[in-house]
Amino acid sequence: MSKLLYIRLALFLPEVVWASLGAAWIQGVECDRTVVNGIIATVIVSWIIIASTVITIIIVFDPLGGKMAPYSSAGPSHLDSHDSSPLFNGLKTAATSVWETRVKLLCCCIGEDDHTRVAFSSTAELFSTYFSDTDLVPSDIAAGLTLLHQQQDNIRNKQEPAEAISHSSGTSQEADLDAELENCHHYMQFAAAAYGWPLYIYRNPFTGFCKIGGNCCRSRTTEYELVGGDQLNCHFGSILQTTGLQYRDFIHISFHDKVYELPFLVALDHREESVVVAVRGTMSLQDILTDLSAESETLDLGCELQDCVAHKGISQAARYVYRRLINDGILSQAFSVAPEYRLVLVGHSLGAGAAALLALMLKNTYPHVRCYAFSPPRGLLSKSLYEYSKSFIVSLILGKDVIPRLSVTNLEDLKKRILRVIAHCNKPKYKILLHGCWYELFGGDPGNFPTELDGVNQENLTQPLLGEQSLLTHSSPAYNCSDDSPLHSPSKYPTLYPPGRIIHLEENGPSGRLCCSAAQYSARWSHESEFSRILIGPKMLTDHMPDILMRALDHLVSDRAACVSCPAQGASHVDMV
Repeated sequence: MSKLLYIRLALFLPEVVWASLGAAWIQGVECDRTVVNGIIATVIVSWIIIASTVITIIIVFDPLGGKMAPYSSAGPSHLDSHDSSPLFNGLKTAATSVWETRVKLLCCCIGEDDHTRVAFSSTAELFSTYFSDTDLVPSDIAAGLTLLHQQQDNIRNKQEPAEAISHSSGTSQEADLDAELENCHHYMQFAAAAYGWPLYIYRNPFTGFCKIGGNCCRSRTTEYELVGGDQLNCHFGSILQTTGLQYRDFIHISFHDKVYELPFLVALDHREESVVVAVRGTMSLQDILTDLSAESETLDLGCELQDCVAHKGISQAARYVYRRLINDGILSQAFSVAPEYRLVLVGHSLGAGAAALLALMLKNTYPHVRCYAFSPPRGLLSKSLYEYSKSFIVSLILGKDVIPRLSVTNLEDLKKRILRVIAHCNKPKYKILLHGCWYELFGGDPGNFPTELDGVNQENLTQPLLGEQSLLTHSSPAYNCSDDSPLHSPSKYPTLYPPGRIIHLEENGPSGRLCCSAAQYSARWSHESEFSRILIGPKMLTDHMPDILMRALDHLVSDRAACVSCPAQGASHVDMV
């Protein structure tokens, strides 16, 4: 196969020459207009294919030729070993350099400064660590995810339904859940507003621009001048529509966006008597680099807690917002207007992580601070900070949302499971992918397509889906450890947890694939251990979208309000885990 690939690459140069000649020849040709348009379309498609091939080669091609694999058999923790050989250190540096070049090419439109260079280096080291001991193509990963999804569904179908745990304080638990759901429903509007006009137009494709168009074209007025920051008219118009507030209710709006520096807004919420700080989630390449700076760093919170460690990129972003709020006097200005109000921090996705860390930083100054983190990343806080945050942070997670289950440790676990399931499968890849597409679209019985052979029958695996050279070396802990054994995390990437108490929204009944009926949701308090493994499913990405989360909250709050007179049904939503 490798020889065929190199022969194909050798034919790439004549294709470039031929496409160039076609582009030059079409300039002077005189033919029927339809023929000319067809030729132009052919030339354009040829150049698109060539450009895609070049980008793919740059991103996928490994110039080290898999030399890292023999040295990676000790697993990812070996990358932090001080006893590594000089050759391995050289290969590790070369692999990081290759990934850094790729990241820079993909983010070429971002200007370089100190923060950006640090983010490039952190992202490159993360990728080189994660992919150092595997050699898989995208179709292998797709087949592995398909098999893993069916395996997870099959295991879940065989499990006994979890029994509700009764509590003597069941009524208070239910009241607490209802109150927090109402708060989440209210403050989610601010978290969505922080995204500005793109999310508003996405949620209201037919009427959105008409509603905010006047603000987009309007020149700055005295009302605008009362609001600090660098807000843009279109963004401000969408924020007003989403929150229902007035111009005078906003203290500061900033859409300044750089690596480790997130947009945010500060407003007075008179309904709940609170000063709301909403931090925007991931929406740009700069934000993605902030997400991928996944090393851990120590937080100085001025409290007697040990092991105060958090996600580096998100903590840097939280520090930026903290400096703006405190050093620029934004919070002082807000509380000078409404001194009796409490401080509430909100955010979605990356913004949820930054808001949670910001709440930890402001806890000493504002003891009554509250934070509502919507779909926060899992790899955020150390165990001690996670326990500490439960008293003032509430996280809301929808369904199989992948981000609240996403951390370096969980990604290593996912890689291990994908490799094991495809190494133990002897089905042709095309059958796996076709069956997987049918299963994702129309459902079915996950048990009618066996995906893994028994350890007793390993000798029967005469034609595995992948050869040994494509997998982790068999001496690697990631390949040999059992499904339930945790992988050791390198010191740079320790096990991290989501913030605060967790409310989990789940869709009742089977997950609708092509069904257009309105979904029904239930809510319950959950433990962080329920999100210690990435779940594969058709909604693992869509459940993270802010508009989907808002819709689920709308349905849930309205349904629970309608069922106030049904205590038996209401109590079923308040299971504690």
